[in-house]
Amino acid sequence: MLSLAQFKEEVTKELYSILDYWMLHVVDHQQGGFYGKIDHDDTVFPEALKGSVLNSRICWSFAAAYNQTQKTQYLRIAERAYEYIVEHFIDPDYGGVYWTVTASGQPADTKKQTYAIAFAVYGLSEYYRASGDEAAKQHAIDLYRTIIQHAAEPVHGGYLEAFARDWSDLPDMRLSAKDANERKTMNTHLHVLEAFANLYRIWPEPALKKQIIQLIDIFSHHIIHPYTQHLQLFFSDDWEPRSTLISYGHDIEAAWLIQEAAEVIREDILLKEISTRSVQIAIAAAEALDADGGLWYEFDPATNHWAREKHWWPQAEAMVGFFNAWQITHDENFLKNAIGSWKFIQEFLIDSHKGEWIWGVYENYHIIAQEDKAGLWKCPYHNGRACLEIMRRIQ
Repeated sequence: MLSLAQFKEEVTKELYSILDYWMLHVVDHQQGGFYGKIDHDDTVFPEALKGSVLNSRICWSFAAAYNQTQKTQYLRIAERAYEYIVEHFIDPDYGGVYWTVTASGQPADTKKQTYAIAFAVYGLSEYYRASGDEAAKQHAIDLYRTIIQHAAEPVHGGYLEAFARDWSDLPDMRLSAKDANERKTMNTHLHVLEAFANLYRIWPEPALKKQIIQLIDIFSHHIIHPYTQHLQLFFSDDWEPRSTLISYGHDIEAAWLIQEAAEVIREDILLKEISTRSVQIAIAAAEALDADGGLWYEFDPATNHWAREKHWWPQAEAMVGFFNAWQITHDENFLKNAIGSWKFIQEFLIDSHKGEWIWGVYENYHIIAQEDKAGLWKCPYHNGRACLEIMRRIQ
């Protein structure tokens, strides 16, 4: 099995490769910010819409990389992302962030997706940690308060999915075309928790801590299935599950992100409870591991249907989630799973010729070539963060 020292060396090299790709290919020198789309063949679409989630994830990725490596070129890219978010994505009239802007930076889709606002909080908080820029910290706090003011559901707790620009109701609240049109989702709550935890690192307000504790409680009592330990994905306002679908990538991502939130707020009793739950979730996610080390995408027990694809981001999260479970339990099988995920990534996902990772492969290992290298959903956040986490945890 790969030694920890070699594991760290290999993911460190890959982190630099990923970030080099984004610095070299994705910076939009003509219209500002970053290109909205680069396809599988590395063709740039200079007039593509630019997404707030992508820009926030770029901001976080390069700020986090600077915080860990102190390489100044990463701070410059983070600053570019930060300035673009402030100038073009934050709505000066109604608050929150637009979903997309045009290639030249004008508002395009102005809906307010709670998920997107959370990622802006996440990215801006990390940029403050890198730069010490008080304006960035204030923007992060303001966006947090916007979520609390407009998205919090007062009766049953948690946060509603989406709104029109002026915070009126939307008939279609879906984050993407593949999602169910429900008012509460696991995915948004996971990334609100992630964002609030990162904000707490720079702004340890008691009210924010209370929100984090409430979110962890929501995961423990509503989102994590009490018997299977898989995450349930879609809900009514009163937390009635609206789907049986299992997303293994989200399982293994939540297995370490929820624990991280408990660590950040320094609640020892809660952390002990969540660490036990994290291991249970990791065990549940491991049901989807293939013999090659890859993690299958989804399964619906109601129809017995598997989505037998291996996408880039669940493999990245599997590296961290299984490594985290090994750190808790010292069970070598979890470490083997983490390293197995990395070996799968090396063999099938890293584009050794052009850089970055491809979207994924089908069951027969044919490449999913219709998806992007960079786009509304394809970013340096999952894979870059996985490398950073493994580097930090081994160190």
